Amino acid sequence: MTVIKAENVIKDYGLNGLTVRALKGVNLKFEGGEFAAIAGPSGSGKSTFLHLAGCLDTLTGGSLSVGGQDVAGLSKKHLALLRRHSIGFIFQAYNLIPVLTAMENTAFPLTLLGMDKREARDRAARALADVGLEGMEKRRPKEMSGGQQQRVAIARALVKRPALILADEPTANLDSAMGREILELMVRLNKSEGTTFIFSTHDQMVMEFARRIVHIRDGQVEKDEVK
Repeated sequence: MTVIKAENVIKDYGLNGLTVRALKGVNLKFEGGEFAAIAGPSGSGKSTFLHLAGCLDTLTGGSLSVGGQDVAGLSKKHLALLRRHSIGFIFQAYNLIPVLTAMENTAFPLTLLGMDKREARDRAARALADVGLEGMEKRRPKEMSGGQQQRVAIARALVKRPALILADEPTANLDSAMGREILELMVRLNKSEGTTFIFSTHDQMVMEFARRIVHIRDGQVEKDEVK
C-alpha cells in the first residue's frame, strides 16, 4: 500500500514580504513498511516535506495523499483525526507538555484515542522502558536533559503503534550509543509491526540504517537511492 504519494508538491512561505519557495515540484512515493531517510543540507526542504506529510502544514500546489487520502480535500477536523490515529511525529524540538511528567506526556496520545487510563499508563511505561527511561516516569521535561526529553518524544510517537512515523532529526540530541539503540528499536518495530519510518536527517548513522535515501537540495529531489 502506498503510504505517501506526492505529485509536483510546491510549498511557499512568506518571509519579510517576499515569497520563498521551500519545495519546488517534489514527486515522491513511499510504500508501507519502508525505512527511509530524507537527507539534505539545512534549508533544503526536507523538514518542510515531513510537516506536509504529517498533515501539520498545507501545501501551496500539487497533490499529496497520506494513507490513501488526499489531504488537500480534508477538513481540519479530519486532518486531526488522521494524525491522531495513523501518524506518529518525532519533533526535533521535542514539543513535550511542560506541566506533564514523562509518563503523562507519553500516554497523552492514547488518552486522546479514548484508551482506558490504566492500559494507557502500562503501555506508556513499556514505551519509556524501550527508550531507556525506566525509573524516570515521574520527571517533568525541565528535570530532564535534552537527550532524555528527545527519548520521551520518541516514546510518545511509538506508544500508539501508528502505521507511519515521521521523525525530524530524531538522533540530533542523542549520543551515538543511545542513537544506535533507538534506531535498532525502530528497525525492530519496522520489521515486527510493519511500521513505516521516514526520517529527515543529517546523521550518517541514520543513513546507514535506512534502506532508502532520498536526497533533497534547494527544494527538489536530487537523488533517490534504494540500498
